[in-house]
Amino acid sequence: MDLHQHDTADQYAAMPRHHEATHDEKLIITASSLGTVFEWYDFYLYGLVAAIIAAQFLTGLNATTSFIMALLVFAAGFVVRPFGALVFGRIGDLVGRRYTFIITLTVMGLSTFLVGCLPTYKTAGVAAPIMLVVLRMLQGLALGGEYGGAATYVAEHAPNNKRGLYTSFIQITATAGLAMAVGIVMAVRSPVTGVGEDAFKEWGWRIPYLLSGIFLVIGLWLRLKLHESPVFQKMKAEGTASKAPLTEAFGEWGNLKVVLVAFFGAIAGQAVVWYTGQLYAMFFLEKMLKVDGLTSNTLIIIALLMATPFFLIFGALSDKIGRKPIIMAGCALAALTMFPVFHALTEAANPALAKALATAPVTVTANPAECSSQFDPVGGNKFDTTSCDIIKNALAKAAVNYTNVAAPAGTLASVTIGGKTFVAPDPAKVKGDDRKKAIAAFSAQVIGAPAVAAKPAADGKPAVAAKPAVVGELSKVGYPSKADPKAMNKPLVVALLFYLVLLVTMVYGPIAAMLVELFPSRIRYTSMSLPYHIGNGWLGGLLPAIGFAMVASNGNIYFGFWYPVVVAALTLVLGLIFLPETYQRNIDE
Repeated sequence: MDLHQHDTADQYAAMPRHHEATHDEKLIITASSLGTVFEWYDFYLYGLVAAIIAAQFLTGLNATTSFIMALLVFAAGFVVRPFGALVFGRIGDLVGRRYTFIITLTVMGLSTFLVGCLPTYKTAGVAAPIMLVVLRMLQGLALGGEYGGAATYVAEHAPNNKRGLYTSFIQITATAGLAMAVGIVMAVRSPVTGVGEDAFKEWGWRIPYLLSGIFLVIGLWLRLKLHESPVFQKMKAEGTASKAPLTEAFGEWGNLKVVLVAFFGAIAGQAVVWYTGQLYAMFFLEKMLKVDGLTSNTLIIIALLMATPFFLIFGALSDKIGRKPIIMAGCALAALTMFPVFHALTEAANPALAKALATAPVTVTANPAECSSQFDPVGGNKFDTTSCDIIKNALAKAAVNYTNVAAPAGTLASVTIGGKTFVAPDPAKVKGDDRKKAIAAFSAQVIGAPAVAAKPAADGKPAVAAKPAVVGELSKVGYPSKADPKAMNKPLVVALLFYLVLLVTMVYGPIAAMLVELFPSRIRYTSMSLPYHIGNGWLGGLLPAIGFAMVASNGNIYFGFWYPVVVAALTLVLGLIFLPETYQRNIDE
């Protein structure tokens, strides 16, 4: 059925704004939402394979930097989202909502499919990560235009008394897309499918990207059935559509003030709560708590599926009590409980690590002037010129939590594990190969070293004698190299992850309806898209990279959570003071 053949703009305008959903409106919600699910699937797929992407496209960097750089490539898509919002928002307000989000779906689907076809660093050199970044940025541009269009389109079809419920279907799409990506990645990397973990890391990671081609065809088939928004048709018919939406949206103080209130009083907090509760939690499980990828993905998808209905619940509730109370409550709970929840997550997911942190804390004593961040974007720092860097580089590679104690200038840095202290090699006294050997020996003492098999002499190279594994002090006092699935309290892990996603549903479920209601229809697409994508693209999208960079610099695995806690708290204060309630507003004007 082609919806172009049904319901003219005049017929829609004549409808009571409290009518029950028609068959066509249900199809509109389904087609809009499903297309957006596919776009979120494409966008978040990268985050699930960030560590593998680092190995395939970012070779030559140290392990910590490689992972953070992989997260920055992930973030590149977020950085350009506001620019996509400007470009496609303007098109959406000038030409139409439907036309615009058909374009965004096409750009997103093709970009994702092409990532699955890219050569790796091994075969294409530096061109490989460059192409990856370009495609990632195209994804971001497309998503920058998609969300505002889908939310506006559905809201402009919704009855006034169910706008929160109808738009919450769009809000589900981000989590549903993430869950879909997690599920497909799990299926492909599972031995049951015939690919398995090793093959997945080598070539199987391409399969979820290539599947995007199928999803693109389905999404386009659905969206080509849709007609234009009745509100937009009415504006065009009456000649009231904006001729300069960018100037009108951001060049006039009256509307710009609303944009700023929306950003600081709602979107900023929503963004950091969303990305902490769903993405940073996943990275934290794998990178900091050393839970294997398949297990962490399984636990997260269970939590996502359990919490997803609450997008609809809070969306519908916002139609009755308002958008603001629910969003503010979510920000308040996040600011108050973020730290205790992630401490509890450590206890539940890796009890051996939690015990070691409590009974054998690690302390680095060094002159702060000699300590650099372990984040090295260009990969040129070997972290071997100061005793402090030697220690922190070893601890960062092992993802070990530590605290810092300042020492006077001239002090050789040391690390204390429990009650035992190890002094780092002095770079001023050992040079060249001797320095490498001294650092390797120190690292083996502290971290440990794997066994080395014997190698016979070949091609003029001397034989290499076998070396047994070295058990480092961290292992001796109980620090695990990886989380033990048998010791893990999986029900508690799922419960904690469910709570984090529940906070996401509180701040995210009602926000699309609120943003639609804040702005007039003639500049709605442009006005709501830019602040939304600055918040979610920059504050939220950069959160994993910033969080892990903060941890790398400070040493405390929980230090990165200060970022979302502070932002959520600021949004709570500013939102309570300046954010208006919108749920009873008429959006047809």
